[in-house]
Amino acid sequence: MADLDICLVVDTPFVVILVCAITAATVKDGKYSRFAHIRDDEGVLRRVDLEAAPNTDFIKHVARNPANNAYYLYTRQNPTSPQELTFNAASITSSNFNANAPTVVSVHGWWGNADTSNNVVIRNAFLEKGDYNVIVMDWSQLAAQDYVTAVAGIPAVGGGLGQFLNFLGLTTGIAFESIHLAGFSLGAHVVGNAGKQLNGRLARITGLDPAGPLWDLNPNRLHSSDAIYVEAIHTDASPNGVGIGFMVTVGHVDFFPNGGLAQPGCTTSQCHHNRAWEMFAASVTYDHLTGRQCSSISQVLNDNCVGQSLNMGNADLQKRG
Repeated sequence: MADLDICLVVDTPFVVILVCAITAATVKDGKYSRFAHIRDDEGVLRRVDLEAAPNTDFIKHVARNPANNAYYLYTRQNPTSPQELTFNAASITSSNFNANAPTVVSVHGWWGNADTSNNVVIRNAFLEKGDYNVIVMDWSQLAAQDYVTAVAGIPAVGGGLGQFLNFLGLTTGIAFESIHLAGFSLGAHVVGNAGKQLNGRLARITGLDPAGPLWDLNPNRLHSSDAIYVEAIHTDASPNGVGIGFMVTVGHVDFFPNGGLAQPGCTTSQCHHNRAWEMFAASVTYDHLTGRQCSSISQVLNDNCVGQSLNMGNADLQKRG
């Protein structure tokens, strides 16, 4: 990855304008058209009606039952065999959860589940890095619904994660300042809503190519106020709705590797999209990807940003930008 170019946008209004030959959705008047084709976590291309009515009954069911989300703990004592944590304190106190170690929560996206690739790779990266509690959240009940319903239900699912983390803290005594959430695609907005539930007290949130369709003006999207430090890595973004991600800045720091859209070695939108968690996992291991702040569109397009530098990703809970 020596040739990786990273554009770093820090709380600025600058928009990176790029052109991509692979489109995840058609656009009209700068927005997604009603019928879009969006790939899920497993790369399956699904036709989506972005103006369809969400299944409100299912969303109410999710909101009433936060325990329907599943939480699986991995530690160095059980790196591949998960222990399920629930709202029953005994499930936590009898597990390998170490209150003296930092906690990382990995969250999948649309049509994903606990065993989706982003969860496996991120889990392995942290456990190889050090002594962590890695919790994989499974919200597949909602994630397996149509896209519009999944989007509408994310505040309830994210709120449920926030409630679980609060219960975890009450049970073990861990501080929110020791917790790092990493969410992929729609999962980025899930972790944002968990942060909202906890009034922004979590140490860190990393949004991995946050999903774009129906999120540009959505007040429930990932936001810099959702944690003490919020970072996003955009790898399949576009100013005009082309791509699974989007160009909107959401954190204290937003990284746009290779301009945020076309990634080396990729020929599909899903490949570009997945690069976010692949790069993040690599940065946890090596902490080797560095971006420089850009002060203008010209600097971005000419690859000559000269502002302050900041490492992208990594596992540092004290990281700020």
